[in-house]
Amino acid sequence: MHTPFKRSLLTLLFLGWIQTISGQAVETGGQDRWFSGSIHATNNGISLIPTFMLGKPASIFYLSVGSAKLRFEPEMRFSLQGKPWSFLFWWRYRFIQNNRFKLTLGTHPSLAFRTATAEINGQSTELLYPTRFLAGELVPTWNINDKITIGMYYLYSRGLDAYATRNTHFITINTHISKVKLAKSYHLSWKPQLYYLRMDQKDGLFFVSNVTLTKEKSPFSVYSIINKRLRSSIDRSRDFVWNISVAYSFQNQYTKK
Repeated sequence: MHTPFKRSLLTLLFLGWIQTISGQAVETGGQDRWFSGSIHATNNGISLIPTFMLGKPASIFYLSVGSAKLRFEPEMRFSLQGKPWSFLFWWRYRFIQNNRFKLTLGTHPSLAFRTATAEINGQSTELLYPTRFLAGELVPTWNINDKITIGMYYLYSRGLDAYATRNTHFITINTHISKVKLAKSYHLSWKPQLYYLRMDQKDGLFFVSNVTLTKEKSPFSVYSIINKRLRSSIDRSRDFVWNISVAYSFQNQYTKK
């Protein structure tokens, strides 16, 4: 494994461990704790910013650990051959939460990986290079009723390496329609979004749609992402991107005594 990658990964894991211990130290008794997650397999890995994709089958792992207010939520993305794609180490804090409105603040350090070929001792060798980012998010959500929410999402990402995109702004306006009952115990949810993306001096406007099919009392779900470019000057942004995925989800809640 490449030495800079090992150093970066160990540093991020150590910081995550320190933050976990610190977060537990300030918690008081009687609070609900959560441990949940999901495992996804998809024919085409699509990034957090859906303009970009892996372009091949991928597996994605999500975890969420913490209290009702503060959670540590890492995301690990790999190709199905086991090659790392990106690691995001999210910390999210629910600043406001009531029946009508929710405001979540988040931040993460992350690693995105790229492959390069180099000549070592006369032989062509494939090397894995990490690109480091630091990002923050702002997520306000309004509940219209128990099935419909509207909201926006703002992400700012700062590239920490000389070859990385230095400034990324990702802004969405979205609607989430959930619990649409189909035949028997099946439900459908739909989340259409219009988003603006700016990466240094280039920008674009896109539409993305997320559709999820679930079955009552089943940990499995099927979902699809469709991304359409409306206009863009961003390199590597494609006119049309889609995937279909299967997810296995689990959740556990317990009360600290």
